[in-house]
Amino acid sequence: MNPHLHTRRDILQRTSMGFGALAMAALMDKANAASPLLPDRHFPARARNVIFLFMEGAVSQVDSFDYKPLLEKHHGEDPRKAIGKLEKTQFDNIGKVLKSPWTFKQRGESGAWVSDLFPHIAELADDLCIVKSMTSKFPEHTNANYFIHSGTGLQGRPSMGAWASYGLGRESSDLPGFVVINGGRIPSGGLDCFSNGFLTAIHRGSLLNANGTPVANVRPNERSAEVQAIKRRLIGRLNATTAQGNLELESAIANYELAARMQLAVPELMDFSDESEATRKLYGIDDGYKGTATYARECLL
Repeated sequence: MNPHLHTRRDILQRTSMGFGALAMAALMDKANAASPLLPDRHFPARARNVIFLFMEGAVSQVDSFDYKPLLEKHHGEDPRKAIGKLEKTQFDNIGKVLKSPWTFKQRGESGAWVSDLFPHIAELADDLCIVKSMTSKFPEHTNANYFIHSGTGLQGRPSMGAWASYGLGRESSDLPGFVVINGGRIPSGGLDCFSNGFLTAIHRGSLLNANGTPVANVRPNERSAEVQAIKRRLIGRLNATTAQGNLELESAIANYELAARMQLAVPELMDFSDESEATRKLYGIDDGYKGTATYARECLL
C-alpha cells in the first residue's frame, strides 16, 4: 500500500466547505447545530451573554475614584516640568496640568476615595470593587481603544465581542451574536474597534442604533416580499457557483440572509411600549434631556 499523506493545505483545500458548515452551525440555535461533524467545545460555556459597557469620553478616573494629589500640587504647570519626560502625541498639544474641579474624600469603612461628583455612590463605598491596577501607556485614544477592545494597540485583531460570538454562538437565529448598541457616535478607531479580525465576518459587530433607524441597510428597496424572496434565491444560486469554500463570501451570504430575518425581529426588539411606567421612569426613557433618554434606551436594549 502507498497511502497518500495529506498536508494541512490539502485538507483545507478539499474540506473548506465543510469547515464553513461547521462555523455556520456553531452560530445557529442548538437544535439546528446538532451535527456529528461538530465537535464539542473543550470546556462547557458557563456564560450565556457578555455585556461590555464602553463609553468613550466618560468621566475621567481622576474626577471619580482615583485621587491624585500631585495634580493639585502642580496645577497650571507645564506637565514636562512637573512630571518629566512624556511620550509625544500626534499633535503634541498637551496643555497644562489640571486638578480635578471636585473634592475627594475617603468614604465608608474601607476609606475608598470618591469625589463629590458621586454623592449617592459614595454612600455605597464599602460595596464597590474599584480596580486601579489596570493601566496602559498609549498616548492616543485610537490605539487605546483598539487595546481595550481587542487586547492589542494595533488594528486588525478580533474584538472582545467577536471572540464572545465565536465562543458562545448566539441565542437567536434572527439576530446577530455580536451587537454594538450605538448611541450615535462611533469611538476613535472607528468600526475596527468591533472587528472580527481573522475570524469569519459573521462574528463582526452589528450596529444597532438606539434612536432613528435601528439597523442601517437592513430594509430592502423592494417593497414586495415575493420580489425579495426571488432576489435572494437568485443571489443564492449565483453565490453557490462562486463560493467554493470562500469563508468570507459564505459569511457575507449568511449576513445577507440574517438581514432578511432581522426585518421582523428588530422592530419587536426596539418596541418599548410594553414597558411599565415605573420602568420607563426608572431608566429615564422619557427624560427631556436627549442624552439621558438615548442612554436609557441603550440600557433597556
